Amino acid sequence: MMQIDCPYCGPRAQVEFAYERTLDSIVTLDLPAEEAVARLYARANPRGLDDELWRHSFGCRQWLVLRRHRVSHAIVAVSGYAP
Repeated sequence: MMQIDCPYCGPRAQVEFAYERTLDSIVTLDLPAEEAVARLYARANPRGLDDELWRHSFGCRQWLVLRRHRVSHAIVAVSGYAP
């Protein structure tokens, strides 16, 4: 199980958090339909570091950005998310 260092609550077990999606797949309302579809369904899935959106569901309920390695699951950085 991963330990996630919440910037608001401190280190917590992964079970307290909910994974949402990678940051590059977030679709805003002003995007053209073709680009929105590409972001949601035609993304690359490379190995290496990626920025992901998580929510501390059973804690402070804040949205967080985790920079995590896709293969080793090592978390490099955690920060708050402000859209």
